[in-house]
Amino acid sequence: MSEALLPAFTIARLPEIRFGAGRLAELPDLVAGYGERVLLVTGASSLTQGGYWEPLVAGLAARGICWRQVTIAGEPSPAMVDRAVAGYRAWRPAVVVGIGGGSVLDGAKAIAGLLPGGASVLDHLEVVGRGIPYHGPSLPLVAVPTTAGTGSEATKNAVLSEHGQHGYKRSFRHDLLMARVAIIDPELLRSLPHSLMAAQGMDAFTQLLESYLSTAANPFTDALNLSGLEAFQRGFFAALEGDGEGCAWLAYAALLSGIGLAHTGLGVVHGLASPLGALFPIPHGVVCGTLVAAATALNIRALEARLPKDRALLRYAEVGRLLTGCTGDDVHARAALVERLTAWQQQLAIPRLGEYGMTHAEIPAVVAQSRGSSMRTNPLPLHDAELAALLAERL
Repeated sequence: MSEALLPAFTIARLPEIRFGAGRLAELPDLVAGYGERVLLVTGASSLTQGGYWEPLVAGLAARGICWRQVTIAGEPSPAMVDRAVAGYRAWRPAVVVGIGGGSVLDGAKAIAGLLPGGASVLDHLEVVGRGIPYHGPSLPLVAVPTTAGTGSEATKNAVLSEHGQHGYKRSFRHDLLMARVAIIDPELLRSLPHSLMAAQGMDAFTQLLESYLSTAANPFTDALNLSGLEAFQRGFFAALEGDGEGCAWLAYAALLSGIGLAHTGLGVVHGLASPLGALFPIPHGVVCGTLVAAATALNIRALEARLPKDRALLRYAEVGRLLTGCTGDDVHARAALVERLTAWQQQLAIPRLGEYGMTHAEIPAVVAQSRGSSMRTNPLPLHDAELAALLAERL
């Protein structure tokens, strides 16, 4: 096979993955293998509301494990990470366990990476940090997602945020931040509120789609992303109704979305999501859900006009057939994809950007701050005017 058909690619390290219903019960034994002190980084209430907290704590106590807890409500900031490191470094935990959504897992990565040395995360934060290279060491991290959206359990970057006029969303990123073990227990999804699961699911879907369309996609990630898209199609709407099998398919899709984005980058939706999430209190999944249909339509129009032979057009058609069963030609399959994504947006009642305070006046600022790494792997460069029109469409 020629090099053009099978290009060279590199796959970075991944965590040991333990997937399946009920596997949260393995956590106390797993933790005991690292030592007697564990720092638990959790969300505000997901574990207690789901009835998982007391069995976990009892399991740790039965094995003689001492624990302390850091709670992350909302998105972690650099200051929050630094406080946690300063507060628990002297206690010398042997392992960090992150249990929660993507923001919790991102915070846990950063804390685990900084506890041994005690440095500020601003030493290493991309773009806005001090530019000091990170060399570790990092404490072992066990990642337990309680949502199915970001795939953060399988990525090496911790996304940290400051909100407001001068806000930002930037990553502390290094191979040493990758979790040693990821426990994906689909049962943890069954207590999620419908609106949260909808937004998180659309994040996972958008990551799968953008990774598959990325200019850095490779045969390995293609296989994972197609498998994830099939799983999403099979399980998402069943999961929204609390179906256990649907939750399993959705959790699997989210896991693969994280592996994909870590190796290929993403696209226009995530390029815009970074400034939108920094400047406005818009949940990341809502950004994905509200933009993905219009962004897909924009990419297709631009490709057809400027790069009509690009492979991305074939891939959009392939995804259209997968999600809709369209038997028409590629043009009809791409149109069917946009129609299906628009229908999902309406069915799920995904809010518009304007509901979070964004107006036409802020569009230039969002566009100006959108040219990060995600935009660089979009199937083609998009003009500022095209991005502005996309945002205006979803106000």
